[in-house]
Amino acid sequence: MKKLVLVGALAGVLTAGSAFAQGGAGGFKGRTAPSDQPSTAPSPTVPTGDVALGSIRLPKAVMADGKKLEAGTYQVRVTGQAASPDAKGQTPGLERWLEFVQGGQVKGREVVTIVPQSDLKLVEKDAPPQANSSKFETLVGGDYARLWISRGGNHYLVHFPTA
Repeated sequence: MKKLVLVGALAGVLTAGSAFAQGGAGGFKGRTAPSDQPSTAPSPTVPTGDVALGSIRLPKAVMADGKKLEAGTYQVRVTGQAASPDAKGQTPGLERWLEFVQGGQVKGREVVTIVPQSDLKLVEKDAPPQANSSKFETLVGGDYARLWISRGGNHYLVHFPTA
């Protein structure tokens, strides 16, 4: 009995599907023009070239660009060099290299994502650091850490594997 009900239901679905595909019984006849798409937001304004972000403290060692970066105080600066390869769908210029400088020497670098203040609510759920400050957090599970810098109306996010 169950097999008979299943076969009947399947036959009904196939018959109805072919009627709709052919435009019969008030079915969908297909679209001849594309649907209107929502307009995209204008590209955000972010600094270009090298940008000094000040001094930050890393409370524990992390891996930056595949190399160990020891805990300590560093001067950080965003370079004008775009991170590569390009992240598909990313606005050009929003992923660059952040250098960690100590004693006048670059000790490490990592990709930084620049988030304009206007886009912050679309990206992060945590409370941002106060303006012109930074915070370092170990993320859930302890395998990754995030450095979050707020400077000049932009937010700079760096994610590291912990060392």
